[in-house]
Amino acid sequence: MPDRIYLDGNSLGPPGEATRERLRILVDEQWDRELVAAWNTCGWIDLPQRLGARIAPLIGAGADEVIVADSVSVNLFKLAAAALRAQGTRRAIVYEADDFPTDGYVLQGLAEFWSGIELRAVPRAELADAVDDSAALLLVSHVHYKTGELHDLQALTERAHAAGALVLADLSHSAGVIPTQLSAWRVDLATGCGYKYLNGGPGAPAFLYVNRRRQAWLRNPLSGWMGHARPFAFEGDYQPAEGMARWLCGTPPVVALAALEAGLDGYRLAEVRALRAQSMALTDLFIAEVEALGSTGLELASPREAGRRGAQVSFRHPQGYAIVQALIEAGVVGDFRAPDILRFGFAPLYVTGDQVREAVRRLAHVLETEAWREPRFQQRRAVT
Repeated sequence: MPDRIYLDGNSLGPPGEATRERLRILVDEQWDRELVAAWNTCGWIDLPQRLGARIAPLIGAGADEVIVADSVSVNLFKLAAAALRAQGTRRAIVYEADDFPTDGYVLQGLAEFWSGIELRAVPRAELADAVDDSAALLLVSHVHYKTGELHDLQALTERAHAAGALVLADLSHSAGVIPTQLSAWRVDLATGCGYKYLNGGPGAPAFLYVNRRRQAWLRNPLSGWMGHARPFAFEGDYQPAEGMARWLCGTPPVVALAALEAGLDGYRLAEVRALRAQSMALTDLFIAEVEALGSTGLELASPREAGRRGAQVSFRHPQGYAIVQALIEAGVVGDFRAPDILRFGFAPLYVTGDQVREAVRRLAHVLETEAWREPRFQQRRAVT
């Protein structure tokens, strides 16, 4: 649809021309011509480190503190398990009860695998107070996936460190659009996905951060061959690599990494601080335009103050799913999160103010005509 307005970059970023060309080069000029030699001649083997260095400035980290590997879920397991092992007798993990489900699922699986772990799922407002001198780790999502509410990651890190706990941050909904200073804030560990604002494509690999002062202290529990000090020596016993390379496990997914590399190109010309200012203006505009419609049944679920939310806005409505489906047919792509959240992302690399105004105009039409009542919009699909 040529006039489609894409407000779902907080779920999956769109492909650019650079992505298409990068994948063509990979297949036609590298894989096809070089075959297995391309691991050396085309630098495939170094992609995890190269992309980590590209992402590092976006999250306020050093190039030697970030690597690209696996998925967010796998990285959460690796980092949480490593933190627990390093913390000795401490066995409590504190996390937000209403956080993105995979974060809790991973911790629950870790607790089933490793007896004696105490999981403390607490309300958002109680997160800081739940970290006491028995806590080993605080897991916190920088931006809440439903409401877009932004945590004060620096303050939470200071609070956790005062209690002797480590901090593991999930930056999936903030990397690329919200300035962070992980190194300066002394955040211990972090991960985030490459397919949202970083535009790496569906299922793109995640990034993983370990503060350099923690690197020699922590061991990757998934001790695969790529994390070995000498992967191609094929030695019988595992010896972890130095620095971030030890957080690799299996063979790097080169095609996916190439797409992510292209997706990161847009950040060469844009500073995250400038993007943050743009996204705040776009989300303010969206809220103002929606509320100017009058009585719509939509209830703002995101913080009203721009500085307290990420690059997304959520509204509640009992018929949220059907409204989103009708809106998608009208050319405005958002998404739905159960039970009643209409969620819209405002990626400042490609969303404009004029698009925001037009999106609200189409939303008004869907609501006024009650187009969402049509049976086809009530049919729940596997991906919402």
